Amino acid sequence: MTSQDKPRRVEVKDGDQTVAAEVAEHAEGTVRTSLLPSSGHIRPGTRASLVDRVMDQPEVQASSRLEATVPLGDAESLARLRERTEDAVIRPAGSTALVDADLPGADDTKPGPEPSEEGPGSLASSLITRLEEVPCQGGTMRVSGGQTRPDRSGRDGRS
Repeated sequence: MTSQDKPRRVEVKDGDQTVAAEVAEHAEGTVRTSLLPSSGHIRPGTRASLVDRVMDQPEVQASSRLEATVPLGDAESLARLRERTEDAVIRPAGSTALVDADLPGADDTKPGPEPSEEGPGSLASSLITRLEEVPCQGGTMRVSGGQTRPDRSGRDGRS
């Protein structure tokens, strides 16, 4: 697959719910993936299974670097990406989180623990702490308890 090819769509179905991602080679040794947002309740472990399926794609296995776009607040996917990659850097970008990470070599690739073994709470807490106040068009957005809302206090957004 080259960067001119269409991205590959990867899906995981859980009953009538589907979570999906797109995967495409970008530059020499780099693969890009976008985990698509989904609505409704998704059973715990489904998003982690999607990340596993993405990581098992041939173009990902053949690459040394991963660039991922994940819906902001999808702590389960972010946690699994951190488990399956090395030196992951996660930063907010609008309504998404961008992940830049190195991929482990073919001989030390191993699946992460099952989703139920390690909860993504610590990652979500650290991400939310880092995103407590996010500058945006028209002022500051405050993140509290995983929800983003405009700061209309008339102050600089600090409590």
